[in-house]
Amino acid sequence: MNALPSAPFGRRQHPVSRLGFGAMGLTGGAWPFGKVEDDAAVASVLHALERGISFIDTARGYGRSEELIGRALRDWRGASPFVATKVAMLGPLSAWQIPCALEEAYPRGQVTKSAFESLEALGLEQLDLLQLHLYWPNWGVDGYWLEELVALRDSGVVAQIGVSLPDQRGDVGLPLVQSGTIDAVQVVLNIFDPQALDCLVPACRDQGVAVIARSVLDEGGLSGTLRADTEFAPGDYRRDYFDVIPRAAYLERIERLRAFIPEHAQSLAALALKFALFHAGVTTAISSMHVQAHCDANIAALEEPPLSREAFLELRAFHRFVRNFYTAKVFVR
Repeated sequence: MNALPSAPFGRRQHPVSRLGFGAMGLTGGAWPFGKVEDDAAVASVLHALERGISFIDTARGYGRSEELIGRALRDWRGASPFVATKVAMLGPLSAWQIPCALEEAYPRGQVTKSAFESLEALGLEQLDLLQLHLYWPNWGVDGYWLEELVALRDSGVVAQIGVSLPDQRGDVGLPLVQSGTIDAVQVVLNIFDPQALDCLVPACRDQGVAVIARSVLDEGGLSGTLRADTEFAPGDYRRDYFDVIPRAAYLERIERLRAFIPEHAQSLAALALKFALFHAGVTTAISSMHVQAHCDANIAALEEPPLSREAFLELRAFHRFVRNFYTAKVFVR
């Protein structure tokens, strides 16, 4: 079995697989993943580790995800993976779309409290990366929230610190990245919305800041499985997500991408993943792999030849479909 491509993570240069395990789907619930039994969730983590995945991204806000990862790590006998988690956000649900006061989202002491709760749930002595799960630029590039993160890093409770940006507006993280105080940033990046590649990713590369790309399959729209008659269950935010505009318009954009298959990728999902990882400034791209077959398919995509520069540039320039569906994603009807 070939080793997965890897990249140095942040200023500490810790090597991680360029394909990461996105752990939001481990506990299902109201998210678009359906019910996942505990044993199956743990088995999916172990399967990914066995296949060479060495980066796991989770959060306090992902239900029992940290607990299940902790179970898997206790069973794992190989090299320790890089585990990234996020501080629990206490503000209103609308804060993911419309900025709220910092004190609502992260009152004093919340960053520290959440870090130790994560350590306990995961069964770790140190967190490889602790991210603010939600960051808005009007909170500034300093303040008590950052002081708590830095104190945790200085004390060795966490190795590196960063933020996760709330939606497609990746450039809101530029001042913080350029301040030189953080080690990593997580941002939406996919074929339809490559805006992070314009300014944020190059700035991170210049500053030695790791980039975690998420939503690389655009909530499943770029997986190739979405159809005009696809229905989503109540509570699944995709019930509105693809229909903010007429779904036919979204599917028409998908059809344009099929011209790249099979010359540049064996599937639409493979094309999307290879696109997200083309720029060397993207450290790792996370994808839900609570279904073992998804893990295997993602790894198969990385075993294909990379995109040609010409194909990448054509996708980036002429297949942008920039829109912000976060209102539908957050306020599920």
